[in-house]
Amino acid sequence: MSPNQTTRTSKEELVARCLPFLEEVRDMTTDTNIEQWLNTKYGVDSALYKELARLIRQGVEEGWAADVEISGPRYRRARLVAPCPETFYFSITAVLMDSTGNQQNNPEGSFRGDYHAHPYGEFNMVVPLDDGAALAGPNGWCHGGWTAPAPGSHHYPEAKDGAVIALFFLPAGRIAYDIEPPPRH
Repeated sequence: MSPNQTTRTSKEELVARCLPFLEEVRDMTTDTNIEQWLNTKYGVDSALYKELARLIRQGVEEGWAADVEISGPRYRRARLVAPCPETFYFSITAVLMDSTGNQQNNPEGSFRGDYHAHPYGEFNMVVPLDDGAALAGPNGWCHGGWTAPAPGSHHYPEAKDGAVIALFFLPAGRIAYDIEPPPRH
């Protein structure tokens, strides 16, 4: 390698690998049809999914992804990139959720994170760290692949059967944590 060449960090590699994907989806509106399209084109066997999953796992191991504790070490997140022209005004965020040993007493032993809304929707890549681990999406449990909550949707993020990483892309970086959850019956 010549002295003028630089080596990219794994975080820079991840962001660079996301840019063509973000360019492709920049004018799409998330919903069930987009979720199906994502899982068909970029499902767990696709080159994009495999590479992003490898890089985000590496980021967690290296300590730059999902490194901010929200509720202890089993619920962490970090915004990797703020919305900017290079990302077509998407933010890129990583969340790690691990349901192992939680005391929330939710159905199926799931762990619930912070209630929030997606004003402009969300493209969400789900990477299980444990066999059988899943993240709840608008169409049920996702054991790897994509969810695509629609604009205006809101929910508790929820993981079961172990640890998952959610690598998510928010149009304009919009996410709202100041929304009240519905009353429990």
